[in-house]
Amino acid sequence: MLFFNSGGVSIAYVDQAPDSGHGDPIVLIHGFASSHAVNWLNTLWFKTLNHAGFRVVAFDNRGHGESEKLYDPEAYNSYTMADDARRLLDHLGIERADVMGYSMGARIAAHMALRSPERMRSLLMGGLGSHLVDGVGLPLGIADAMEAPSLDSLTDPMQRMFRAFADQNGSDRRALAACIRGTRQSLTAAEVGSITLPTLIAVGTKDAVSGPAEGLARLMPNATVLDIPGRDHNLAVGDRVHKQGVVDFLSRRP
Repeated sequence: MLFFNSGGVSIAYVDQAPDSGHGDPIVLIHGFASSHAVNWLNTLWFKTLNHAGFRVVAFDNRGHGESEKLYDPEAYNSYTMADDARRLLDHLGIERADVMGYSMGARIAAHMALRSPERMRSLLMGGLGSHLVDGVGLPLGIADAMEAPSLDSLTDPMQRMFRAFADQNGSDRRALAACIRGTRQSLTAAEVGSITLPTLIAVGTKDAVSGPAEGLARLMPNATVLDIPGRDHNLAVGDRVHKQGVVDFLSRRP
């Protein structure tokens, strides 16, 4: 892992050159309680995108993976986390990149599209549909789950799922609780409608977390929907339909 300073916060990242080809950069932003390795490396996204000719840049969000752990919810505002991605481009001397996020990472990518659209070639949002506008991320009960004494003390299925995922990844649960409490920024329909970047919205057809992709796409002037058949929120991220749809989208965008 490599590290850079993002406004005083140490952020871990990787930068992997393509097998061959044009080498256009794509930045990958992972979801809550995950990491670049769990979300993108283990699911073979690096292999897929490198093989398609892309330079893959991925980082661990603040509070996650090998990046610095912070315990103030205000440190996790979605615009602040979007600035981490923009500063990584600055650090690497990359003028513009495609930016793809999953779940919380998609919310961060959308905020980046508002804050720094001139740094992006396209916006790819996986695992996030209309809840970008009519939701504020995962329920606050997930923060409570991170602070519970044990997994066995929880009965709510979603709380148990995220607590088990955090435990499996060896996460700093106190930092994750602060993240949940801090990344609760939705966008208005007008804000979403102002995003003119080529956009792909990819959601599993059994995803009960994201909200409908079509509802979000209708608000955007240049959005395409990719349905990921038979996949829920957790399984859609690494699905082969998702990967092929992203590669096809990137081959068509200007």
